[in-house]
Amino acid sequence: MFSLSDNLQFYLCTGVTDMRKGFNTLCGVVRSQMGRNPLSGEVFIFVNRQRSTVKLLHWERGGLVLYHKRLESGCFERPHYDEKQSSFLMKWSELVMMVEGLSMKNIVQRKRFDLSEGKNLKKRDDGTSTLCSR
Repeated sequence: MFSLSDNLQFYLCTGVTDMRKGFNTLCGVVRSQMGRNPLSGEVFIFVNRQRSTVKLLHWERGGLVLYHKRLESGCFERPHYDEKQSSFLMKWSELVMMVEGLSMKNIVQRKRFDLSEGKNLKKRDDGTSTLCSR
């Protein structure tokens, strides 16, 4: 079912996108301009020149999903990225901030526990892991 979450990878197309493009044409942009596979399960983000419309292309089990949001006023703020790149890996939190209209300037990321880093895990004799106390 339709779902986006922080366990997915999000790639912003750094160029401007004609919002008349649909599934097939956006898949072509993902392959040719971004150098990625549109059927990978990653989420691809496209923004128009005026930054008033955003489309997200995502492969889910059974087919492609296209999310489309048009602002009635205001514009989306793009994150800072290297202009030479054809795509930019975004965090889920950056996407949420962009869609909700929150400024990404002067953002400070507070330290948080991340189980995927594995730094805070201690191996037990039975082969299981536990969190180390600090």
